[in-house]
Amino acid sequence: MKTHIYTIFTVLLFALYGCSIPRSVLNPIRDTPSQYRGLAAVDTNSIGNLPIKEFFANQDIRNIIDSAILRNIDLQIAIKNIEAANLSLKRAKMGNIPQLNLQVTANSSRPSDNSLNGLSTSQFLKTTHIEDYNAGLALSWEADIWGKISKQKEAAYAGYLQTAEAKKAVQTRLVATVATSFYRLLLLDAQLDIAKKNLTLSDNTLKMVRQQFQAGQVTSLAVQQTEAQQLKASQLIPQITQEINIQENVLSELLGKYPTTVERVKTLEALEIPERLAVGVPATMLAIRPDVKSFELGLRVANAKVGVANASLYPSLTISASAGLNSFTASNWFNIPASLFGVVGAGITQPIFNRRILKTEFELAKVEREKSVLSFRQAVIGAVAEVANEQSKLENLKKEYIIAQTRINTLRLAVKNADLLFKSGMANYLEVITAQANLLQGELDLASLKTAQLNSSVELYRALGGGWN
Repeated sequence: MKTHIYTIFTVLLFALYGCSIPRSVLNPIRDTPSQYRGLAAVDTNSIGNLPIKEFFANQDIRNIIDSAILRNIDLQIAIKNIEAANLSLKRAKMGNIPQLNLQVTANSSRPSDNSLNGLSTSQFLKTTHIEDYNAGLALSWEADIWGKISKQKEAAYAGYLQTAEAKKAVQTRLVATVATSFYRLLLLDAQLDIAKKNLTLSDNTLKMVRQQFQAGQVTSLAVQQTEAQQLKASQLIPQITQEINIQENVLSELLGKYPTTVERVKTLEALEIPERLAVGVPATMLAIRPDVKSFELGLRVANAKVGVANASLYPSLTISASAGLNSFTASNWFNIPASLFGVVGAGITQPIFNRRILKTEFELAKVEREKSVLSFRQAVIGAVAEVANEQSKLENLKKEYIIAQTRINTLRLAVKNADLLFKSGMANYLEVITAQANLLQGELDLASLKTAQLNSSVELYRALGGGWN
């Protein structure tokens, strides 16, 4: 009989190892372009590799970014997600460690006097109660034959790395948002300064028109038109001031604090526009950009889950053992070796009736993996396109800015000439007002174009994976 048991157990083990599990295969992206669209020369260097302190030359913006990284709420939540993932990884690493439990029990029961237990207890033990005292250690261990536990650890590890990359992605987005918000604040400061200068110019023009009206050289219509222009210039000041307050509140929220004044020393005019920003090659960007790497790790998680679901279709081998002290009287509970007991066993469990459920879960895991492949590919294509878009935007903004600078020089000369001609009576007030209005709009456009270039350089830095180191 004993020989038959060993024979059956051996056959079951061979049956276990005879089962075959198809290997999970990832679908990597293999058609990544060697260079970005519109770039003839390929430069392996990339600004995405630059640390924050090297990319941003202005000390004001570096101070604000450092404060945001330290106090931003979203970034702190991302850090907590990393801590949670690390704990999950530690839990998964203990999946193939045997479970050891200590159990101490003491039971007392009174069977019926007319029952077999009651009659036996009364006749042989001379008592009406049955007592049982037990203290033992129970060990249980599941053999990782099909790699289910190792796949669970692989999924947990990839999930941990994914949360780390997610934190980096949050930081890159935060750095870009803080930088563009700060540049917008400087733009509003520049617009306020332009509006004040234009208001001073309008005040001077209004004084001259009033003097001419008193001298009978112009009609009251000229005075009214000039006053309307002066009021329009003064109206911009409270509007821009309101936007400055709102923008400071936006920055304060990003810094994780209540609305307050944002300190800045330099002006928009003092900032330099980057001349040339190296973009490198797409392979470099994909290797350092956190959100793309997060999608890649998500694919690894999905792939590991396919392995776990597949392994669940096959038998599991569990080995158990228990040992301790057992007695039906408290006085003999710790009587050694008489109270010692020990049990060793092994069991094989093969899913039968719930196999369709497990099979469905396996197919669902494969579908989820295919979705992860598509999401990963979409992230790669989107990242390459984003870099190309920002690079194209930056190049065209530079050309537009040069044209705007030339236009500003022309408009300033036009305002100067209109003022001289008006004083000499060779130009009317409408020409002066028109020249001043054109100059105001031109200076506002020039400031906006410079800010757009600064913002585009920051977005290119983020698109290339910069901002997390």
